[in-house]
Amino acid sequence: MPLPAPPPAATTGAGPRVPLRAAILGTGSVAHLHAAALRDLPGVELVAAADPSEQHLAAFAEAYGLPGRHTSLADLLAAEDIDVLHICTPPGGHAEQTVAAFAHGAHVVVEKPAALSLAQLDLMVDAGRAAGRGLAVVFQQRSGSAAAQVKQLLDSGTLGRPLSALCQTSWYRTADYFAVPWRGTWATEGGGTTLSHGSHQIDLLAYLLGEWRAVQATMWRLQHDVETEDLSHASLVFESGAVASVVSTVLAPRQSSLLRIDTENATIELEHLYGHGHAHWRITAADHVDAGTAGGWVLPDQEVPSGHDALFTEVYASLVAGRGMPDVVDHPTRALEIVTGMYASARDGRWISRADLADPALRGPLAGPIIEGRPEGRSAGPAA
Repeated sequence: MPLPAPPPAATTGAGPRVPLRAAILGTGSVAHLHAAALRDLPGVELVAAADPSEQHLAAFAEAYGLPGRHTSLADLLAAEDIDVLHICTPPGGHAEQTVAAFAHGAHVVVEKPAALSLAQLDLMVDAGRAAGRGLAVVFQQRSGSAAAQVKQLLDSGTLGRPLSALCQTSWYRTADYFAVPWRGTWATEGGGTTLSHGSHQIDLLAYLLGEWRAVQATMWRLQHDVETEDLSHASLVFESGAVASVVSTVLAPRQSSLLRIDTENATIELEHLYGHGHAHWRITAADHVDAGTAGGWVLPDQEVPSGHDALFTEVYASLVAGRGMPDVVDHPTRALEIVTGMYASARDGRWISRADLADPALRGPLAGPIIEGRPEGRSAGPAA
């Protein structure tokens, strides 16, 4: 369930003050998506940013007209009265930064990966609950009118029982991408393509199909000179009984993000890259479904594409109304649970159930092993 979120400390009357005051930590490329989305959003005022690079901070603050400019989170929290902190830093610092923001009395919107381990995410969730503040992980693929409609159709049962699914993140990254110092290492990125790229589609799949039961996975490093994997395969079983094949890779010159869900009454297909609108979705009725029933499955006339804009619109509408975080950001730990199960399965060579993750030993930092399959003579299959 969403974390409880009483009104911010500074209020007018009985409800939250409006506009809510927001700040951004980190001014890299993803921070621009946050700032652009917040700039014209009703109910929020972006008032400050923080970054240790004074040059980057100055350019970012000038671009968005921010009066508050700070070189550390501590300075920002000491100087600014904020209601929401957007965390756009590398994942290694997310847990500490989130806990600090909650202690300050702010809600937190954090980019994914939300944390480097479930243990870190546990600290974040617990701190938010103790402070009575909300935590939103930026899985923007959940947002938009098409995803909302498809979820409603699945939840209602009109499409019948989900049976099988495909979840493929086929992206392409060069050596230059991994030249950024914190990428490609267990210590600072936390994992490879499964965590950093595939988790978007994995999260959307779980958002649509609900709770998962067990997973079995293998991890591969075929091309890049990094510690972590650049390809993974998994079988993922949901509580509904549906079985999904999950593939994540950064080795695909033709990039694509793909979901396919086959139910008793229909096939749902989504193919896009980094965001989707109605044109990216298709629902095909089974032969036994009459035209009148299938006609009720059309997407709504008013289209809202997925993305930071759509997600933050829902977040701030709910916060301004005093309802806390909206349902669209519910279950902030589920994607990392599935990904953690995948890494544990690859490491231990067995199925990992959701219940297994109650073991503290499985809630720590992620790790391989990774099966090497380089072209210079090493086997492309599992080691003997």
